[in-house]
Amino acid sequence: MVCNNECTYYFVMLVKMWRSFSGSSARGAVQMGGVCREVVTLQLGHYSNFVGTHWWNLQDASLSYDPDLLVPPNELQSDVLFREGLTLGGQVTYTPRLIAMDLKGSLQTLRQEGILYDTRKERKSSAWEGEMVTYKECPPTKNSFLQDLDKLDEGEILSEVDFNMSQLPQCPGGNRLSQTGSVAVETVNSSLERVRKGYQMEGSVRVWSDFLRIHLHPRTITVINQYNHDGESQRLEAFGQGEALLQGSLLEELEDKLHFFVEECDYLQGFQVLCDLADGFSGLGSKVTEMLRDSYGSRGILTWGVAPVSYPDSNLIKDVYHMMNYVLGTASLANHSSFFCPLTLRGGLGRRPLPPIAFPHLHYDPTLWYHSSAILALALDSLTVPYRLRCNSAPMWQVADSLAACGRKVVAAYGAVPFPMMQGSCLPDALHSYRDALPWRPLSACRELNDRCSFGQWVTLRGLEGQKLVSTLTPGIQPPSPLHSARCGEEVIASYVSSYYPASPLAVQLVSSPSKLTPPFPQLFHQTLSPQGFLQSEATSSQSVVASVPVLSSLQSSPALGPWLAALQQGACALDLRRVAPSFLSQGPEQAELQETLEQLVNLAHCYHHDSSGATSSSDED
Repeated sequence: MVCNNECTYYFVMLVKMWRSFSGSSARGAVQMGGVCREVVTLQLGHYSNFVGTHWWNLQDASLSYDPDLLVPPNELQSDVLFREGLTLGGQVTYTPRLIAMDLKGSLQTLRQEGILYDTRKERKSSAWEGEMVTYKECPPTKNSFLQDLDKLDEGEILSEVDFNMSQLPQCPGGNRLSQTGSVAVETVNSSLERVRKGYQMEGSVRVWSDFLRIHLHPRTITVINQYNHDGESQRLEAFGQGEALLQGSLLEELEDKLHFFVEECDYLQGFQVLCDLADGFSGLGSKVTEMLRDSYGSRGILTWGVAPVSYPDSNLIKDVYHMMNYVLGTASLANHSSFFCPLTLRGGLGRRPLPPIAFPHLHYDPTLWYHSSAILALALDSLTVPYRLRCNSAPMWQVADSLAACGRKVVAAYGAVPFPMMQGSCLPDALHSYRDALPWRPLSACRELNDRCSFGQWVTLRGLEGQKLVSTLTPGIQPPSPLHSARCGEEVIASYVSSYYPASPLAVQLVSSPSKLTPPFPQLFHQTLSPQGFLQSEATSSQSVVASVPVLSSLQSSPALGPWLAALQQGACALDLRRVAPSFLSQGPEQAELQETLEQLVNLAHCYHHDSSGATSSSDED
């Protein structure tokens, strides 16, 4: 539906679909069907893998083994992200179409090749006939969650599970029959949901694999052995170090894995790249996205630059390194991508940022990567909806082209996590209560200006399943706002957002299914939230578990990015690197290249000034 007013247009995508589950858990088989536009995901760096692990866990939680054909298809197409395969033993697998890079020592209990193609039982013959001495290193201890996953993988029943399935008849294989006669398989999702075990993992999560609940393909993980994850020596800290990595065997390995995942795609729409911004992975990400652009230039390359709120071993010199990596990474990744979006809960990317972003219905520890990455993953689950829809999806190139026009290739993300709506209320009432201020918070360290201007944005609201989307006022009663006169949920959202941005292009997606939360997602929510993530008048008990949440997100090309980019550039110019951190320049880039990058940021910031046909400039000239 296209709506026009006297100044601009609103492009509202109406997405009304069936509620359902499709596919299967990544720890077993799946039924696939239909043509879809596939996406290959790359995760570059340890914090990217933290965010990615939570994100893949969310995707896995929405899958189902239930083969009941009466169940309608899911609104989101899981085959966009997952691939079907066969193990050497002929077992069907369903794994992420993913390439993840990290440093030596970062995997802990996770095997690099995974266990789907387990070759540990194969014995290697040796020609040596003399005495042999074997030295074994004690493996890292697994936390209780990983131990429970191992039990499920091995077919053991957890003591906490109540397997009361007497309502369903049993088939000879030990599984249960559904009402239509098809087999209902006991899964990781259903088992963990029945367990509802309160994993308190804040003190046990050391690396991202400590809370990974899915199996990965043997070609997914790449370990960079030149640099260490822990310790004081051989650390990947500078942009130039990362740039120099993508050559030789690492380049060959990446190309081989890309060819493997890409060549099996029928309709590849592009790549989504999660890249650490604060360390040397920003330089590696620059080279990776450059390679993707050169090899797959006709495909979309959407890059999300992630950064934690803090580092446990930070100091003055490392803070300088982090800021310079932010600067160089932002300029380079934006240059090589269809669009670049920073994702962080930091109050800013400078050396003296504002306090971390606070959410009114969350209580999280900003110093814990396990917490901050979970919030970003929830937001990313909503931000990526447009190109993952089963019906009426917008391909990556369309999303990017609508936001990155006129050289504005840096975009900003905002999110309401969770979306604040009272249980049993209606969408117009929920949004009308925020008529004085938008309900979302910045997710890109870029706060909105009060100029009511946006060059374009994609707004997604998901998770209002079973809630009223329009007002049910009695006929003849004056509606309290234009929102209450809208005829569908998409019109409600469009009317609300356009009241703040009256002359801005807008695309709206409304998806009924929520982000489903299963162990080991941290319970960060206030007791005022119901198990479905809606507000309620009375607080729940401390043992109540929030199993799903609605999320509102906005992906914007905003004039606020002009002063944000200018501030980033000015912060770098204020540093005398040859005096403060000479070792950073010794790793590269050269001084002339650095100056060129800073000039690129100035030009990029200028792209976000209002044009002559609009209002006045959003910021003073540099």
